[in-house]
Amino acid sequence: MAESPPPPNKATKEELLSKSVQELVINGGQPPDSYVYKNSTGGVPDVHSPLSEIPVIDLGNLKSSATTVEEELEKLRSALKFVLEFQAINHGITSSFLDKVHEVTKHFFSLPMDEKRKYSREANNIEGYGNDIIFSDHQILDCTDRLYLMVNPEDQRKFTFWPDNPTDFSFDWDEVVCLVGEELKVFMNLVVRLLGEAKGVCESLKTKVILKAMAKSLNLADNCFLEQMGERSTMFARFNLYPPCPRPDLVLGLKPQADGSAITFVLQDKEVEGLQFLKDNQWIKVPDIPPALLINIGDQAEIMSNGIFKSPVHRVVTNSERERISLAIELIGRLVNDSRPRPYKKVKNYVDTYFQYYQQGKRPIDAVRY
Repeated sequence: MAESPPPPNKATKEELLSKSVQELVINGGQPPDSYVYKNSTGGVPDVHSPLSEIPVIDLGNLKSSATTVEEELEKLRSALKFVLEFQAINHGITSSFLDKVHEVTKHFFSLPMDEKRKYSREANNIEGYGNDIIFSDHQILDCTDRLYLMVNPEDQRKFTFWPDNPTDFSFDWDEVVCLVGEELKVFMNLVVRLLGEAKGVCESLKTKVILKAMAKSLNLADNCFLEQMGERSTMFARFNLYPPCPRPDLVLGLKPQADGSAITFVLQDKEVEGLQFLKDNQWIKVPDIPPALLINIGDQAEIMSNGIFKSPVHRVVTNSERERISLAIELIGRLVNDSRPRPYKKVKNYVDTYFQYYQQGKRPIDAVRY
């Protein structure tokens, strides 16, 4: 008879706060009890989806001829309605830059613990190096270490959390902000078109007619999403390390969640998969297609669209043998209140609500529904 694996070990709240996930896994052998999903099968995927399950959208085609735009727009429409996320190519960021980001991220997490602790986050603050903020003794923790940095607005960057080692960690974030910002403008304007069509506007109508009809039916301007994001919308870069875990059947790298951002750009690990999203009550594996970026609609976009588009619930499973690296670039708007009827409460600072409810294992967007 095969031996059953040893049970998870116990760890006090103080131990969890003082140690990184890397230390707990390496030194403890078995994951601490606070990381174990007691009533769940953990990370075992239900379905291995083929690559075609996640639509690939060519952002370059969205800015080209009218025929190409309409064809790509139809793919985008289908992605937002039925899959809720998509892979973006021709996004303007070079493959060499993305490879450098992955390499430098891996280098940072391989540094000695004393070096990484120089950039540790403050208590109850997400920015900096660390893992989950602990709100409760009964909280299930993510098996991941993170480096969370605000990269935009530039005057809000806290450079005390920006690593000096490796020396090339300081990417040209201004270029990234500019590139992502331009793609966001194109994307947001196209989403507004989809909103008009989602309200029953004929899809064959030209752009101006769609925008006018959308504005009439929803009382929105054609740049409504960008206005709600605000001129000083926030961009966070979240570098993630998911270390090898001896119990992938019980421990998740990221608990089920939907992003609290408006839009999230994800650079996945090219060698180790782990991201899954929930579709029709099944967990679907998200493939990596280098150099594509995965784009998720977040809760803020769901709120801004009055629930026409949904933010997908996703998770990250752990791997018993290999570590996984990823980067998420989160665009967070300052939600501006308006007078039109909506299924959501008025929200100005969704971030605080998001992290409070997320760590309780609840969907944060439910807290702002009427």
